[in-house]
Amino acid sequence: MMAGGRGPLLALLFLLHFLLPEAFKILILSFIGGSHYLMMDEISQVLHNRGHEVRMLLQTGVLMIPGRKSEQLDTYQITAWSASQDYLKEYEKWFADYTEDFLKGREDLSHYLDFMSQLAYQCHVILNESEILNSLKDEKFDITVMDGFNPCSFLVAEKLGLPFVAVFPGTFANGPQVGIPSPLSYVPVFYSNLADHMDFWGRVKNCLMSLVSAIVQNQVQTKFENVIKEHFPAGSRPVLSELYLKTELWIYNTDFSFEFARPLLPNTVYIGGLLAKPAKPLSQELEDFIANSEDGFIIVTLGSMLSSIPLLEVLQEMNTAFAHLSQGVIWRCQHSKWPKELKLASNVKIADWIPQNDLLGHPMARLLVTHGGLNSLMESIYHGVPVVGIPLFGDQHDNMVRVEAKNMGIALRIDQLKADKFTRTMKQVIEDKRYKSAVMSLSTIHHSHPLPPDQRLGRWIEHVLQARGGAHLRPYAFQQPWYQQYLLDVLLFLSGSVLGVIYLCVKLVRTAVFRIRSSGKQKQT
Repeated sequence: MMAGGRGPLLALLFLLHFLLPEAFKILILSFIGGSHYLMMDEISQVLHNRGHEVRMLLQTGVLMIPGRKSEQLDTYQITAWSASQDYLKEYEKWFADYTEDFLKGREDLSHYLDFMSQLAYQCHVILNESEILNSLKDEKFDITVMDGFNPCSFLVAEKLGLPFVAVFPGTFANGPQVGIPSPLSYVPVFYSNLADHMDFWGRVKNCLMSLVSAIVQNQVQTKFENVIKEHFPAGSRPVLSELYLKTELWIYNTDFSFEFARPLLPNTVYIGGLLAKPAKPLSQELEDFIANSEDGFIIVTLGSMLSSIPLLEVLQEMNTAFAHLSQGVIWRCQHSKWPKELKLASNVKIADWIPQNDLLGHPMARLLVTHGGLNSLMESIYHGVPVVGIPLFGDQHDNMVRVEAKNMGIALRIDQLKADKFTRTMKQVIEDKRYKSAVMSLSTIHHSHPLPPDQRLGRWIEHVLQARGGAHLRPYAFQQPWYQQYLLDVLLFLSGSVLGVIYLCVKLVRTAVFRIRSSGKQKQT
C-alpha cells in the first residue's frame, strides 16, 4: 500500500524537476538612473517572480525620477552604494546644465563624452567600495545581469569574477562593438539619423559615420583607462572591447515592430516592450478630467528624468499650442516649478507623475507627445497610440527616424518648436487616420510574437545558466585575428596566386613568341 502511494508522488516530483526552472542566484547591476533604472528594476522583478534569488547592486542618489512613487514591494534584495553628497550636488548641477543645452537644441558628441567621464568617476567610487564588493563575492552568485550601456558594469562584473549578461537599453546602437553583423548598405549607424532605405549619399554618410563611431568608441574606452589601471593589477587588466565580446548574452530593449530588420547573432535577444502592460484603472481624478474631454485626450511627457522644463520660452510655446486643441492634455510637469507668470491652458492638467502606460491604454487616448525614449515608444506601440516626438539627446533622434519611417508619428526639433507648428503637427497626427492605422499594425506585430518579452528574458537567461555559459552562442569569429575574420590572408593568397598565374602565362607567351620568331629567322637564312 505504501509503495503504491509513493509511485504517483515520485512521478509528480520527477515531472516538477523538469517543469520548474532551477533557482539561481543572480546579481543585477544598476548604476544609472531614469529609464535605465526602470528597465533593470523590471528585469529584477521578472527574474524574482520566476523563482530566482535576485539582488540588485544599486547606485542611489542619481535616480533622477522626481515625482515617481515607488511601487516596489518586498521582492528582490538591494545593496545600495552612493557617491559623496558633494559630488551628487555637482552632478545634479551638471545634469541641469546638460538638460538646458538640449532644450536649446545644442547637443553634440562632447555631451556624450562628458557623460562618460561622469560614469568613469562613479566607477572609481564603486570599485573603491571593497567591503561591498567582497561581501558580494562571498555570496557566490551564478551570474550578473547588468546595464550594458555603462562600461563600468563590465569592470565590476570582471572584478567580481562573474559571468555576465548585458542588457542594452536602446536599439542595436553598439552592434559593431559587440560583433553583430552591421552591413552599412542598409543598417544605419547610431547617430546617423538614417533609415534602412538609403540612397547613394545616405550610404556615403553611413560609411563616414561608421568611422566617426569607431573613433568615439575609442574615446569612450579611453575615459576608463585610469579606472582600469588603478583597480586592476598589471598583467591582468581587462580591455573593454574584449569584455563586450566576452558577454554570455546580449539583450536589447527593442522589437522588430519598431526596429529595422537586420542580421543578428545567436547570443542576441530582443525584449522591447518589457515595461508595457495591460492598462490598470485610472484614479477618479484623471477619469473625471478625461470625461470632460469629448474629443479624447493627449499624454505629454518628456521622459523619466525631465520632470520640468526650465526654459520659459519652451513652456510658453507648448502651453499655447495645447490651448488650441479640442482634446484635453495630461502633462507630466512639476507643479512647484511651473512659472507663476504663465497661465496654464484651461484644457491642460499637469501632474508631478503620470501613469503613462495606463493612460495610453485608455480608449480615449488620442496621442502621445514624447521625447522619443524607447520605453515610451514601445508602450505607444503596445497600446496603438500614435506619437509626436520632440527628441532631445542620445538615441531619441534615431528613434524618431524609426517612428517616421514606420509612419506612426512625426518628429519636431526642439529648436523649431513654435506654437502654431506644434499645433498643426498634433492635429495632423490625430486627424490623419494613416498614423493610427500604422501604429495599430505595429501593435498587431508586437502582440503576435510567440513569446511575450518577460518570458523571452527569463527563458534565455535560464538557458545560459543551465548551459553553464553562452559559449555555444558566440561565433568563432570573436577569437579570430582581424585579418582572418576579414579574410585578408585569403585575399592576399588568392591575389598572389592570380598574379602568379598571370605572370607565368605572360612569361610562357613571351617565350613562345620568342621561339617562333627565332625559328622564322633561321628558315629565312
